[in-house]
Amino acid sequence: MPESSEPPANPEPVEVVPPLPGEPVRLLPRDKVRTFPPTPGVYLMKDARGRVIYVGKAINLRNRAGSYFSKQAAEDRRTADLIPEICDIDFLPTDSEVDALLLESRLIKDIQPRFNSDLKDDKTFPYLQITTREAFPRVEFTRKPRSRGVKLFGPFTSARKLRGAIAVLQKIFRFRNCTLDIDPDEEKWRWFRPCLLASLGQCTAPCNLRITKEEYRRDIKRLIMFLEGKKERLIKVMNAEMVAASKELKFEKAARLRDQVKALLTLQERGDLASHAQPEAFYVDPKKGLLGLKKVFGMSSLPRRIEGVDIAHLQGGETVASLVQFIDGVPFKQGYKRFKIRTVDGVDDFASMREVVSRRFRRLDQEGESYPDLLLIDGGKGQLSAAMDALKSIGVTPPLTISLAKREEEIFLPGESEPRVLSKHSYALRLLQSVRDESHRFAQQYHHLLRRKSTFGEE
Repeated sequence: MPESSEPPANPEPVEVVPPLPGEPVRLLPRDKVRTFPPTPGVYLMKDARGRVIYVGKAINLRNRAGSYFSKQAAEDRRTADLIPEICDIDFLPTDSEVDALLLESRLIKDIQPRFNSDLKDDKTFPYLQITTREAFPRVEFTRKPRSRGVKLFGPFTSARKLRGAIAVLQKIFRFRNCTLDIDPDEEKWRWFRPCLLASLGQCTAPCNLRITKEEYRRDIKRLIMFLEGKKERLIKVMNAEMVAASKELKFEKAARLRDQVKALLTLQERGDLASHAQPEAFYVDPKKGLLGLKKVFGMSSLPRRIEGVDIAHLQGGETVASLVQFIDGVPFKQGYKRFKIRTVDGVDDFASMREVVSRRFRRLDQEGESYPDLLLIDGGKGQLSAAMDALKSIGVTPPLTISLAKREEEIFLPGESEPRVLSKHSYALRLLQSVRDESHRFAQQYHHLLRRKSTFGEE
């Protein structure tokens, strides 16, 4: 049922269940939910014997729980069996949607309600997995949890909400989610180039040994405390550490702890978790895909940052473009960009591609940012030539730039007259397809957004 469902504008009179002698007056479930607060939390539905039969989360408890007592819910095959058995309903408030998501998962695991039964053992549901046998543990979204060497949280009822929660928590606890095998005793890591997450303050860059193993594990321990529902205790611990750091004149550490505590206290201001979610665009082991690309194109190092560009047309008129970014083979939503084509009249994919590539690389130069390791153009030889012309016109030494034509999945490289054709089972090709398909999806999303605004006058 949608969380945005509103309670009736003119509610019927509240019905009261006649109490037994000595018992307090009890409201019927459909009336009781009207007394729930319009804030985040978890609701618990109970049967006639007082057993919890279903647990759910909500951004707005009153609206979400109330939506179950509508005519639509009674007729919906997903809820039709549940509704007649609800004899009581309670709620547990939380500070934020993140807290509600985690509490729902813990309660389902502990109580194992009958109508949440699909979640109890089904491994296709998403989990949050933290590796424990690495010097610098990774935090991962997975549908295939390992049985050893990890700490698992879940299962969760929503993949998008879990991905959104991971993105939000990464901004606070700054953990890594890449697939690198980092050995702090190997000197080579001191010269390793971190990904953009380090620049954005969302990772402490253990891949460059910018943080010690002990300090990083302390951050992971704090994350685990939060995931286990010990937020109040965690904040007390962090406040004490902040005071101690200030007394020791470690002001940078104290400031970081202060900011983390503030972020934890304002989690409710992060908005809908789905808006933070990284898309499930790839369907291949990213590490194998990167190794494949390095081998196929003879690169000196892994293409850790890949950018993909696509062009879309608004009803044959207005032209838009998208740029998506993958880091370590995984979509990085914060790096996505949208462009309205400014200098091209009508439909001209080649001219549009020249404009987008020029604007993108000029901006990188202006901001002092590094170039991607690999630039992927959606299209054939013509689109690739347009991109190369753009880079040449602004005096840029281009990164490895290739195009991928969809019909035959042919790969075009500058200076090569014939395309390269990789095995359809190639990990490298699958990763390129993922980037290409994600750039196309993002361009079409922008296309539809503008069309809606044009048609309905939406802002």
